[in-house]
Amino acid sequence: MIITIIGTGYVGIVTGACLSEFGFDVTCVDNNPEKIALLKNNVSPIYEPGLEQLIRSNANMGRLHFEGDVSRCVPQSDVVFLAVGTPSAANGEDVDLTYVFKAVEDIAPHLKNGAVVVIKCTVVPGTSQRIRNLIGKLRPDLDFSVVSNPEFLREGSAIQDFMRPDRVVIGIHDERGRNVTAQLYRPLSLQETPISFVSNVGAELSKYAANAFLAMKISFINEIADLCEKVDGNIIEVSEIIGLDERIGDKFLRAGPGFGGSCFPKDTRALAAFARSVNAPQALVEATIQVNEDRKIDMAARVLAAIGNPTGKTVAVLGVAFKPDTDDIRESPALPVLDTLIKNGVKVRAFDPKAMEAAAVLYPDVVWVDDPYEAVIGAHAVVIMTEWNVLRALELDRLRDAMAYPLMIDLRNIHKRKEPTRHGFTYMSVGRDRAKPTSVAE
Repeated sequence: MIITIIGTGYVGIVTGACLSEFGFDVTCVDNNPEKIALLKNNVSPIYEPGLEQLIRSNANMGRLHFEGDVSRCVPQSDVVFLAVGTPSAANGEDVDLTYVFKAVEDIAPHLKNGAVVVIKCTVVPGTSQRIRNLIGKLRPDLDFSVVSNPEFLREGSAIQDFMRPDRVVIGIHDERGRNVTAQLYRPLSLQETPISFVSNVGAELSKYAANAFLAMKISFINEIADLCEKVDGNIIEVSEIIGLDERIGDKFLRAGPGFGGSCFPKDTRALAAFARSVNAPQALVEATIQVNEDRKIDMAARVLAAIGNPTGKTVAVLGVAFKPDTDDIRESPALPVLDTLIKNGVKVRAFDPKAMEAAAVLYPDVVWVDDPYEAVIGAHAVVIMTEWNVLRALELDRLRDAMAYPLMIDLRNIHKRKEPTRHGFTYMSVGRDRAKPTSVAE
């Protein structure tokens, strides 16, 4: 089976590399010549553990190719994946499908009879039908199928998620789409991965519903963390107890500064906007969005209040990626913290193992360093924003000795509650202490 994937963003390149690992002949297409040049040199344009090695091995085996022109690969393809971006629209809520339909217009003249177009990007219900209508209009005599196959990849563990997923969802409208995608995912069915064949709309909606539910769990536990702070509760204990309930599960119940990234914020807003447009408002999703936005602002305010008078103060921020094992800073909770500190005249020194290059473009006034111990030199507070493993094993005495004042604000609860205190820190965490600002001595 010959496969073309349109788009070499996060979803496209991971999908292409993994399908080539299954043994298929895969060509990834992108209109950005710089990205194609990197990929042809076995360099991934994004950071994802294990991805670059997977690209290199399959390219060397002759199964994975990279191209900038759809006309050079689509005409031979049995399956064409659409994995282009679906960003938020200008209003910040609706999903912008411009890139999707532009990709359809690009590939339609080159599709062969019997081709299956697979929509891998996240699209609102009804988009598959609109794509079928557009291809039918552009190629009235073409025999083709359209499949909706939403991705459920987590940044930082995307390869594992593709190779050993919880489930594969395939939205179909005809038997050819079913048969071709069943063959495509046969390596997963052999390992007893649940594969759900549903309607196109069912597949499209399942992606939004899944992400909204997970986002809701995060906002829920963050609100419970606030309650713990009011009554001297411990959110770690509460999370562990409710997570033991099999009906709830223990995933996405870690209190923190709110969710970010390329999926949850965008997808919850898009689902809420779409639901309003069809007169089926989603009150819980709307509340989840608002709680998360308020959370980020509150965390930034806590940091500012904790350092007292900001004049002449330096704060070290450890971690700016929205989660560990990625270089993605999109809607990261760290960004409002940086914005607030800079706006109030605080000098900021920062470290992140992978995301500094992207963050430095947005924050040129921040002093970016390659080592967490260097970041805290002369700092009046250190703020932990991302739970990178390298930050879990910090030598606290060494950290304290480099600082002007030993205040640690741990917004990811990566330390045991009393450990930093034993090393001389004034320690603030989330949902385990009363949220009283600790002013730094003038």
